[in-house]
Amino acid sequence: MGARENILNAIAINQPNWVELPVIDVASTIRYEDSFVQFKTVLESIGGKVELISDITVLKNQLIADKTNGNFVINTIKELGDVDEKAAFLAAYELEKVEKAFVQGTIGVTENGAVWIYENQMINRLIPFICQHLILVLEKKNIVDNLHQAYEKNDVSKEGFGAFIAGPSKTADIEQSLVIGAHGARSATIYVIE
Repeated sequence: MGARENILNAIAINQPNWVELPVIDVASTIRYEDSFVQFKTVLESIGGKVELISDITVLKNQLIADKTNGNFVINTIKELGDVDEKAAFLAAYELEKVEKAFVQGTIGVTENGAVWIYENQMINRLIPFICQHLILVLEKKNIVDNLHQAYEKNDVSKEGFGAFIAGPSKTADIEQSLVIGAHGARSATIYVIE
C-alpha cells in the first residue's frame, strides 16, 4: 500500500462523530424597525448606493442612454427590454470591457447589505464581478432583516451557482490602502422598487 492510500485510510478511520446542526430560533434573531432604512444605511456604509424607485421603467431610460452613448452595457432583466442573451457565451476577455451590468436581485439582507443573485439572473456568472458598475434591482418586499430569514425564503440549492453581493469590490491588503474595484465592480447601486 502506497503513501496516498495510507493517508486516505487514516482519514476514513478518524472521522469525527456526527453532530446534529443546531436549531436556531429565527424569531429571536436580529430585527429592525424599518428594514429598508437599515438596509440603505448598511449598504451605503460599505460603499454601495441605494435608491428607492416607484417602478422599473425609471431604469429603462438609463439603460437606453448608456447603450446610446456606446458603452458596453449588459442587461439581464426582461422588464428593462432586450436581455443580452449573447453574454452567456462570452469569455472573460470579452467581458472585461463591460461598463455596466443590470441584474435582478432576489433577496436583500438588512444586517449586512447583501443581495442574493441566482446564476440564471446573471446570465453569465462573471457579469456581476467583471463589470465596472453593477446595477442591482430588488423589490422592497424582498428585503429581510437577517441571513437566517434570507436562507428560509431562498432556495440556494435551486441552481448550481449563486452569490450574495454587498456593495462594490474593495480590499485594504495592498499597503494598507483601501482600493475599490480591485476584484470586482467599482460601484454597486441597488435600485429598490417600492
